[in-house]
Amino acid sequence: MTATVAPAGYRRPRPPSRSRVLVVARTDLRQLYQSPDFWVPMMVLAGFFFVVAPAGLLFAVTHISRSDLVQKVGATLSVLPGSARAAINQRAPHASAAVKASYALAVYLFAPLAVIVPMTISTAVGANCLVGERERGTGEFLAHAPVTERELYLGKLIASLVPGYLTTLVGFGIYSLVVNLIVGPHVGGWFFPTGQWWLLMLWVVPPFLALTLSVVLRLSARVKSAAASQQASGLVTLPAIIVAYAQSSGALFTHGIGNLWVGCVAWVLALVGLRRGARAVTRARLLGVDGDLG
Repeated sequence: MTATVAPAGYRRPRPPSRSRVLVVARTDLRQLYQSPDFWVPMMVLAGFFFVVAPAGLLFAVTHISRSDLVQKVGATLSVLPGSARAAINQRAPHASAAVKASYALAVYLFAPLAVIVPMTISTAVGANCLVGERERGTGEFLAHAPVTERELYLGKLIASLVPGYLTTLVGFGIYSLVVNLIVGPHVGGWFFPTGQWWLLMLWVVPPFLALTLSVVLRLSARVKSAAASQQASGLVTLPAIIVAYAQSSGALFTHGIGNLWVGCVAWVLALVGLRRGARAVTRARLLGVDGDLG
C-alpha cells in the first residue's frame, strides 16, 4: 500500500470554529467534573439555598397555629407593593394570613436565590479558568493551540457559564416542586412557577450572569495568580450581585413588560461587556508575558 503524499502547499483544513470552541469548553468541564473538591461544596451550597432553607421556612410559616404569630406574619404582607398584595388575594382570597405569607415568600422573597447561586458558582469557575492554565503549566499549550483568541475566550466563557446556570435550572426545578408541595395544597393547587419567574429565569438571569463573567474572565486573564483572581473577582462581582439582586426582586413585582425591558438592558450591557472582555485574552498573557492587572 502506498502512502498518499499531499501536494506542495497543501494545508489540512481546520475544524469549524464552533467545534474548536466546544472542544475548549468540554476540556474545562471535564477537568471540573474530575475535581469533586470543587463541585461538591457548590452542590451543597445550591442544595441549602434551593431546598433546605425554603422548605424549612415555608413549612414553618404555613403551619403556624399561634394566633399572635399569625397576626405578626400577616402584618408583614403590608410591606409588599399593592400589585403583589392584589396577586396574593386573587390567588388565595380565603386563605389564612400564614398561607398568604408563605405564598409571598415563595413567589417574591426567594427570587434573589436565582441570582446569587449561579453567580457564586460561575464566578468561582471563571476566576480560575485562565490564570489557572498558567499555574498548571498548560498556558503555553493553549497559546500554541490551533484556536484563535476569540474561540478560546468563548470556550472558557461557556465552561464558566454552564455549571452555574445548569445548577440553577436544576435547583429551580426542585424549588418549584418544594413550593407546590408545601404551599400549593393551601392555595388551590400547583401554581409555581409563575409567569414572572419564567421571565426571570430565562430572560433576566442569563445576561446578568454573562455580564459578570465578562468582567471575571478579564481579571483571570490579567492577574498573575489564582488567589489574586479570586480576591479581585469577589470585589468586582459583589456590586454586580447587589444590582442583580435588586433587579431580580423588582422584576417580580412589576408587570411582564417591565421584566422584558430589564432583560433587554441587561442583554445589551452583557454583549458590550463580552465584546470588550474578549480582547483581554491574548497569547502573551497565556504565556505569562503580560499578566499585569493594569
